Amino acid sequence: MKASWESLFLKILISIIAAVASGFLLSAGFPMKDYSLLPWIGLVPLLLVLCYRRPISGFLLAFICGAVFFLNIFDWILEVPGYLYLHHGFLAVYLGSFFGLFGLEVSFISRRRGIITALFVAPCLWVCLEYIRSNFSFLALPWGLLAHSQYNHPILIQISAITGVYGVSFLIVMVNAAITTLVLVSFRAKKLAGASLREAIPARQAYALIAVSCSVFAFSLVYGYSTVGGGVADSTITIATIQPNIEQGKKWDPTYEKFIMQTLRDLTIEASAQKPALIVWPETATPRSIMENYGLFLQVQEAATKAGAPILLGSSERRKNEKKSPRESKYLNSAFLVYPQGSRTKVQKYDKIQLMPFGEYLPNKEIIPWARLRVPNIGGYVPGTEFTTFELGSLRFCTVICWESIFPGLVRPFLQRGADLIINITNEAWFVERVASYQFLSMNVFRAVEHRVSMVRCANTGISCFIDPYGKVTGRVQRDGEDIFVRGFLTREVPIHRERTIYTALGDAIIYISAVISLLILVSCFVKVRRNQVPTGLAG
Repeated sequence: MKASWESLFLKILISIIAAVASGFLLSAGFPMKDYSLLPWIGLVPLLLVLCYRRPISGFLLAFICGAVFFLNIFDWILEVPGYLYLHHGFLAVYLGSFFGLFGLEVSFISRRRGIITALFVAPCLWVCLEYIRSNFSFLALPWGLLAHSQYNHPILIQISAITGVYGVSFLIVMVNAAITTLVLVSFRAKKLAGASLREAIPARQAYALIAVSCSVFAFSLVYGYSTVGGGVADSTITIATIQPNIEQGKKWDPTYEKFIMQTLRDLTIEASAQKPALIVWPETATPRSIMENYGLFLQVQEAATKAGAPILLGSSERRKNEKKSPRESKYLNSAFLVYPQGSRTKVQKYDKIQLMPFGEYLPNKEIIPWARLRVPNIGGYVPGTEFTTFELGSLRFCTVICWESIFPGLVRPFLQRGADLIINITNEAWFVERVASYQFLSMNVFRAVEHRVSMVRCANTGISCFIDPYGKVTGRVQRDGEDIFVRGFLTREVPIHRERTIYTALGDAIIYISAVISLLILVSCFVKVRRNQVPTGLAG
């Protein structure tokens, strides 16, 4: 009896260690660690134990893996004012649960339809859960998708032009599943995972899964290699991005208004020496609304006049027909295109659609008692409703504000409406830790590749940069080798590609296909199967 308990304890311990190891291996692939090879093998320890566990055990083990993963990639968020360890715990539980559901489904399918079937469907299950997490009401958070770990490898991510970002995540999980299959077949690792030696992995099915995975991976490499740098730009436009590096504590302090505007004007005049056709300032660049303070608007217009180019900038605006006091009013987080004095072109405007919960507004605060969870009552913003594209001569471009750029489903409609360029204006001064800005950058790379368009980032504190249509960062604002918390500007000639991609046309078709496959296999699990199809190993 004692030996039995010791054996059970050892198996449980090994399973937990495997789950934790997978969490660390997967998170190590993200900025700023950037061990991007590790996610390609990071799921193997978890998959090895999931194949031989009951569904509830599979959920708990995968949940542990997810909690470790997200706590690692979000370690920087603890520095954000108002964010507590209590909130970090909620974050780990919520996000870790998506990993848990993955473990539940893999374990369930493994017991009912066999290990190879479970490993075959694992990539489909994974990307469906990533998609749900990325679009789940006000809790939507497409952060930490496995694909983001590969942002520095243009050849590997070109498949996004067909499948979107989820296709790269699919590829990573598929390779992990193939390696897991190879380990099981070659080294009988199932014994270590607690299974009986009477269980046989169907060799023909196993090698078929490995062969298919290798073929898909090879196709993505060949496609990426043949695609990168292969297109010719239809035209070019010279753009300057301004990085004023204004501390968050100074942005809304009236005593710093003159300093802020002088900093923006000086950088703009310096940048104008290279004759840009457009100058970009960051999100909420001005200390007050330019639509409510005519003097402030004139300062922006004067800067555009001296620079000889229109200025795209972020500023707030009170909602129309708002009759409440300034303290009670609702505001829009907007982008404005302001032309030099004398221009007959009217100011163009876009209102941010995807607001940041707990930063710009409190979701469902009439129903949810956020105060009891020690969530401060901040915000006061309301979302825009129009997918506005800006026009600058023959060029049409979209402006996504702050974290809007990390939502594939939000950016795509702008491109479908004719935008040929993506400009992201953002203020990341909230984040003391540098890693947050690098993670933002890693996600933005995929928006360029998905639609084969250039992208310009203009960030208050960095990273302000240019991304070409193949996801390569071609330049960033730097000083003394640093690209965050430095002041400066950068001017680049930006290639404009007007031919759209399969992803622009079809969107997340890979999710719909994966969902159908997943549902069919899950439904089949409720159909009675022969006994020899059911794993008989110890389920801990």
